[in-house]
Amino acid sequence: MKLAIFGGTFDPVHLGHVALAREAAERFQLDRVLFVPAAHPPHKSGVTHASYAHRLRMLELACAEESRFEVSRLEEDTARSYSIDTIEKVRASLAESDALYFLIGADAFAEIRTWLRWRDVAAHVRFLVVSRPGHEYQAPAGVEFDRIDTLTMPVSSSSIRRAFAAGERPEGLAPAVLQYCIAHAVYAR
Repeated sequence: MKLAIFGGTFDPVHLGHVALAREAAERFQLDRVLFVPAAHPPHKSGVTHASYAHRLRMLELACAEESRFEVSRLEEDTARSYSIDTIEKVRASLAESDALYFLIGADAFAEIRTWLRWRDVAAHVRFLVVSRPGHEYQAPAGVEFDRIDTLTMPVSSSSIRRAFAAGERPEGLAPAVLQYCIAHAVYAR
């Protein structure tokens, strides 16, 4: 089996996230992409705009149509969401021969040396790094990775939140996610 962990705040999950997961699944013949919303992300000062429950539900809605996508609650009750803890939990549920990947943006990958036990993280996974314009990075020695340079994501979670704050209906969200955000006033100011 080939599984990729796709972690992040997903605040909110947008069509770019889904397209990226789909591209990775196709290109690397992944059996499953495990979306893991961070409960308390250490690199973002623990700040999210939507609650964990809202972000989890939006992910469930965004992933509902894709059988290879699964939403995980692995980080739900953690004080801090560290990748190594999630990776070790996932790895423990896999067979020795299963391949474990970690889907990550180039901006986050560039900061890999700042992660808790980053060498252990690198020993357990092969990174699938999504290049973004203006983000240069170099992999530390011994870190296995593949680049995904074929996607451009003109949408971002921050631009979606700004649109909601301005009273607009942002583009870039799955219809079910947009309706959920509106119905629950997730990003209303």
